Amino acid sequence: MTLKNKLAVVTGAASGIGRATATALAAAGAKVIVADIAAEPGEKAASELRAAGHQAEYLGVDMTSNDSINAFAEALKARHGNADILVNAAGWGRTAPFWEGTPDFWDKVIALNFVGPMTLAKALLPAMIERKAGKIINVSSDAGRVGSLGETVYSGAKGGLIAFTKALAREVARYGINVNCVCPGPTDTPLMAAVPDKVKDALTKAIPMRRLGQPQEVADAIVFFSGPGSDFITGQVLSVSGGLTMVG
Repeated sequence: MTLKNKLAVVTGAASGIGRATATALAAAGAKVIVADIAAEPGEKAASELRAAGHQAEYLGVDMTSNDSINAFAEALKARHGNADILVNAAGWGRTAPFWEGTPDFWDKVIALNFVGPMTLAKALLPAMIERKAGKIINVSSDAGRVGSLGETVYSGAKGGLIAFTKALAREVARYGINVNCVCPGPTDTPLMAAVPDKVKDALTKAIPMRRLGQPQEVADAIVFFSGPGSDFITGQVLSVSGGLTMVG
């Protein structure tokens, strides 16, 4: 599969699943926009991709700010043209009992995991509709499919992203645009590194394959949805979780 001459935007691309996805898309031939709020790690990720012979550039964006997202979309078009592929991989959460949450915390979780991806999709969609082509891949979570202990608001936001994926897929299918969703299970990312070892051990034991997922394994699914092999697939939700979540 080749993604030569394709422009791919990957949010959260400075680390974890986003970075693995940026690397995989670049290896497939795409020009990758490393989109992240973290400037130094983002610049480093883009620089390392260029050093490996790929096309990549860092472009800053705060996915919790509508103004930042719209400014990002304008800068993207001015510098690079229109995106062929959008991967909404940025996400964040924190494990705690629901009743200990605060409105500010809820607002951040919902903005980053749900409203931000919607806002960026809206900003980039008109050009895709005009060209009658495009791929949008939203990175949700198995928490959004079945719920997750201590991640109630996060689960709700990710569940909203799943429903958004399906509804948007119906709206834009007539324009030749594919919208799909990848749901990672417990994955060995910087976010997981902050989880206590006893919790990670319990998660690992609950996974039929008895290990955490690797960012590259999630990236492989995203790359599939980004390429021509998925041209007749839209509105679908794929779990990459080692069998932890099996949804009929």
